Amino acid sequence: MRTIAEINEKITCKRAVVWTVEQVKLKVEEVGVTKVAQEVDVITTGTFEPMESSGAIINLGHTDPPIKIRRCWLDGVPAYAGFGAVDLYLGASAAAEEIEGEELRENGGGHVIENLIAGKPVHVRAQGQVTDCYPRATFETTITRDTINQFYLFNPRNLYQNFIVGVNGGDRPLFTYLGPLQPRLGNAVYSNPGAISPLINDPELQVIGIGTRIFLGGGIGYVVWEGTQHFPLQKRLPNRTPIGPAATLALIGDAKQMDARWVRGCYFKNYGPSLMLGVGVPIPVLNEEIVARCAVQDKDIVAPIVDFSIPRRVRPTFGLVSYAQLKSGRIVIEGKIVRTAPVASIYLSQQVAQELKQWIEAGKFTLTESVASIPMERSFLPQDRWTEF
Repeated sequence: MRTIAEINEKITCKRAVVWTVEQVKLKVEEVGVTKVAQEVDVITTGTFEPMESSGAIINLGHTDPPIKIRRCWLDGVPAYAGFGAVDLYLGASAAAEEIEGEELRENGGGHVIENLIAGKPVHVRAQGQVTDCYPRATFETTITRDTINQFYLFNPRNLYQNFIVGVNGGDRPLFTYLGPLQPRLGNAVYSNPGAISPLINDPELQVIGIGTRIFLGGGIGYVVWEGTQHFPLQKRLPNRTPIGPAATLALIGDAKQMDARWVRGCYFKNYGPSLMLGVGVPIPVLNEEIVARCAVQDKDIVAPIVDFSIPRRVRPTFGLVSYAQLKSGRIVIEGKIVRTAPVASIYLSQQVAQELKQWIEAGKFTLTESVASIPMERSFLPQDRWTEF
């Protein structure tokens, strides 16, 4: 029906018809897939959820005399310095360390990234390896996003295509990457926003690939590779949506262009720091099949209920539950009514899709052709071979 070049021409002329994926779902129920496909050019999706496998590449710039940084802390949070002399990688889940008598704080790499994006000053303390070309041993200063060379997010694993529902069948509270899980099935927590989530609406990654331009943290980013733990061979329903964690993507984007509204450090009690991140993905309407995939509803998507009280890699489950049930606030597990809550912000996920829609309608954001497809035959390899010492 259309090509990306044709859609981009309409975007440039501000004639493109852009709907959020929620609008598309409602409209398909009203008039059907064919009429929607004839009318709309681009569908926007979005999510705002914890993405701890994220981080920032930072180049500080050379000092005088030069230093070859081997250890470094940003606001007390350790950054990896095993690159070039003043290149750093700050992981979103890196935790602040006790430094010079300071108490351990509940902030981490995600908070430092948020502060830099917001234009706030960040304290740097570095130790160097003294060499003939890098004679300096220590360095201490304050930086902002405007006083460093490069500052961009490079996230090894974002945008899980579906995930799990966490519960606790044990007799004590558990503190997890989904937040606190109350004992004896006291609550259930899920992290994926369901039918509005980007990869749910392109389940076989037919239009999302390497080079796809996206909304990342309030700026422009790109899909650069498959994400870590990418598992597209997950079992799927007839509508092709997976029944648990499946595809993931690696993303990159210039953090100097981002907005702290969409990049927020967070902390999970007794677990550690993380990063709440807004990501929006445009889906070009090239044919009717794309609209049919985007018409999927929460009642047609399921996730496994996983018991975290069993401390194993493969945990028992209480079966599958639909996102419609999860979003109702109550599910039933073995005859017991259990309260549910999302870790993702459904409201801000909707707002990401809405903001991306506005960018495209204003002609500020055009689409890209992917340069390569994301592999869809990747298996998942656990570490089951180990040796005791």
